[in-house]
Amino acid sequence: MPVKRVYPVPSDIEIAQSAELIPVVEIAESLGLVENDLDLYGKYKAKVHLDVLERFKDRPNAKYIDVTAITPTPLGEGKTTTTIGLTQALGTVLGKRVMCCIRQPSMGPTFNIKGGAAGGGYSQVIPMEDFNLHLTGDIHAIGVAHNLVAAALDTRMFHESRQSDEALKRRGIDRRLDIDPDTIMWNRVVDVCDRSLREIEVGLNDAELSPIFPRRTGFDITVASELMAILALATSLKDLRERVGRVVVAMDKKGNPVTLEDMKVAGAVTVLLKDALMPNLMQTLEGQPAFVHAGPFANIAHVLLAPPPSHGLLQDVFDPAVHTPHFLLR
Repeated sequence: MPVKRVYPVPSDIEIAQSAELIPVVEIAESLGLVENDLDLYGKYKAKVHLDVLERFKDRPNAKYIDVTAITPTPLGEGKTTTTIGLTQALGTVLGKRVMCCIRQPSMGPTFNIKGGAAGGGYSQVIPMEDFNLHLTGDIHAIGVAHNLVAAALDTRMFHESRQSDEALKRRGIDRRLDIDPDTIMWNRVVDVCDRSLREIEVGLNDAELSPIFPRRTGFDITVASELMAILALATSLKDLRERVGRVVVAMDKKGNPVTLEDMKVAGAVTVLLKDALMPNLMQTLEGQPAFVHAGPFANIAHVLLAPPPSHGLLQDVFDPAVHTPHFLLR
């Protein structure tokens, strides 16, 4: 569906809001998906169930184009704009069956000097406002899960510093972790650029005072969470659960790593992320499918673990490669 171009070129928001949107169910149908494969979030965005991977596993391999890091132009065209533009060129001009796969933006940069990450000009994913603001809540899920770990960490140290072994057992704690506060490597997170929270002290309440509290910590931006990097790599709920359990948050006083499995919060974290694991389906300005999954910062925190699977419909949605790539499939 070609877009009528106007000169001089209007602003990004004007272009996005003037576009003719296609219901996401129709976008899904163009890929061979049915409505039962989707969790709808309104008329123009949806999550795709992971079990479609099994259904399409016998399909012939697709081709993929990996758009890696490039130096943006003065107007900011980088990986996302290039990826979406190529998708539209292959789909609209050459008639290829094509989809693009990009990450969703953090609201920190969105409200900062950088702005959103839906592309630009006539190379955008729409609805642009939905894409840039919350989308389906995946980043919020990461934030809640990450901060649950931070709260559990401080609570565990607090109770171990004040309770006997018998009292701890009554609270469901069968062994002490003896966490060394100086080795904690897990800050809290917030999805805005709030400079004043970079370094803080916690445990200032009189009821919290102990040899451990108050202690210095800080806030990172949510999308820099290790959980976001794990989400980008996970290929199934089982895989996500195993990866989360292996996360190291601190060392004990003997120098041994303390994991989320040790803290008994890995299951809770996984449940909080179960919907975020499903990729989001949207569309380009010219009506090509656009998968949106995981977030920035974390998408350069790891390398490709294995060659990306080329079978079926959702190739590469869950396997970001090194250097913040986007994937374009046909």
